[in-house]
Amino acid sequence: QVSVVESGGGLAQSGGSLTLSCAASGGDFGSIVAMGWYRQAPRNQRELVARINSSGDTMFGDSVKGRFTISRDNAKNMVYLQMNNLKPDDTAVYYCYASEFRASVINTHWGQGTQVTVSS
Repeated sequence: QVSVVESGGGLAQSGGSLTLSCAASGGDFGSIVAMGWYRQAPRNQRELVARINSSGDTMFGDSVKGRFTISRDNAKNMVYLQMNNLKPDDTAVYYCYASEFRASVINTHWGQGTQVTVSS
């Protein structure tokens, strides 16, 4: 069973930076084909922040393009989200996920979330 654990959330000022880390453990070697981040603010739907696959291809939500970057350590099944030029609208719970390919099926595993709060 794959376990996903986030770290690095907290409080930042507008214009500041934070880095989130996420580790996926328990899967077979090479089975984690993609990892990424979604976020959810109160009264909002969960939205994509960024994702990266094992080939290094990335995708970003429109609201974070040019400000956030995502990187991955395939050997450790870890993903990092570097958040720069933070805005109060970035305040949300950030959830990491890992997509596991096993027995011809993609299973998505989620972390418990980490709070990011950006003050104006």
